[in-house]
Amino acid sequence: MSNGYSSGIEPTISINNLHRIYHLEGEDIHAVNGISLDIWPNYMTAIVGRSGSGKTTLLNLVAGLDNSTQGDIHILGRNLSAMNEPERLNMRLHEIGFVFQSFGLMPLLSAFENVSIPLRMRGASPRERDAQVREALEWVGLAERAKHRPYELSGGEQQRVAIARALAAHPKLILADEPTGQLDTRTGRRILDLLRRLVVEREITVVIVSHDPQVMQEADVVHEMRDGKLMETRIKPGIILPDGSKGNTAYMEDSRSAYTVA
Repeated sequence: MSNGYSSGIEPTISINNLHRIYHLEGEDIHAVNGISLDIWPNYMTAIVGRSGSGKTTLLNLVAGLDNSTQGDIHILGRNLSAMNEPERLNMRLHEIGFVFQSFGLMPLLSAFENVSIPLRMRGASPRERDAQVREALEWVGLAERAKHRPYELSGGEQQRVAIARALAAHPKLILADEPTGQLDTRTGRRILDLLRRLVVEREITVVIVSHDPQVMQEADVVHEMRDGKLMETRIKPGIILPDGSKGNTAYMEDSRSAYTVA
């Protein structure tokens, strides 16, 4: 979605008039209803809203885990709808990292073994795999806990292992679904600090789906959803996006045109 300004930088994710309709017991449920937005590289972007707002459905569509009813998603320079399932899987394995609310760790594997899973799926050599796993665990501060299983780790430590797993494959994009949802406020703040470091130090684009007020405060850009629609977009003061947007920008429900909020 363009406002006419161009910096020559392409969005990491570009969504145009996206719809996802589920048919349940004779009723149409518009989980995502006409969403258009751009997510720019090397920023932390949050998609927020109450339970049932459609934010997780939107994340699944972006990840290629679900198919839209109408509309287009371009991600990392490719049209998602033109990709078959093997191509989508290859993109997820090589270019996208995932962080989940429930951590998604295998309970009988050590932290080291959990972090190595996506690298094994990519076919990385043992030498390359071990080096990348060690680096990722050291980066999140868990090198000394590499041999511990999830039940021997705190919730915050488990989420740091999950971030290390997402980081180990050197992705261009990380999609995080409620990464602080099962953590107390202090631990959640530490996780957000790690995600911020991914943007600043690793130049990774981070997209977070959440209803956590801490996420809204930390993110560079916040897209708020309600009933499947994009209700408002807020940009952190001092940030100018590649399309020229800055300050606080909102989208009216009945318009695709942005306006500056005084």
